Amino acid sequence: MNARAKQREDTRERILRAARAAFAELGFKAASTREIAARAGTTQGLITYHFRTKEKLWKAAVGEMFSLLQTKLRQRLETLDSSDPRAFAREAIREYVRFAAAHPELFRLMVEEGKHVDARMRWLVDTHLKPMYEQSVAAGLLPASVDAALRPHLHYVMAGAGSLIFAVAPECKRLTGVDPTKKEVIETHADFVARLLVP
Repeated sequence: MNARAKQREDTRERILRAARAAFAELGFKAASTREIAARAGTTQGLITYHFRTKEKLWKAAVGEMFSLLQTKLRQRLETLDSSDPRAFAREAIREYVRFAAAHPELFRLMVEEGKHVDARMRWLVDTHLKPMYEQSVAAGLLPASVDAALRPHLHYVMAGAGSLIFAVAPECKRLTGVDPTKKEVIETHADFVARLLVP
């Protein structure tokens, strides 16, 4: 990759990171491309160049985040011995928690978009959440042995329990004195959630 292509790619990545943060914090309507450009240290013109519209930028930012999540989970699960389904499920949950800690915008974005009945929510569910939900059932993370009527509850308990502490880290620190951004706290939380959900 030549220097110019690398610069374009770096700019695109900065814009996507800034967009994820802005959309998660402010919501789609309130997050302006001007705000995103300022956060990325670039111009609105470069956002238009790379993504054309705010909607396409949103889809690219969300798509990249879910792609990162799936890649992390797949890489970790490929290294595990699946002969013990409970240990396998616990480690998958731990990896999800670690990802949520590194990307607190994941939970914030899902809460923000999940409360609207609109095209973005439908796209998010149909393109990313539903396939991951179905993969979780197939991989035993939402065990087929669990009554199908309870699987949605388990899914949302896992999403909330694994992510909320990181999405509201300043509140957690103020309330409890515990800083959930510290590595040892992340690992304690990952282990706690894994053992809570898969005793």
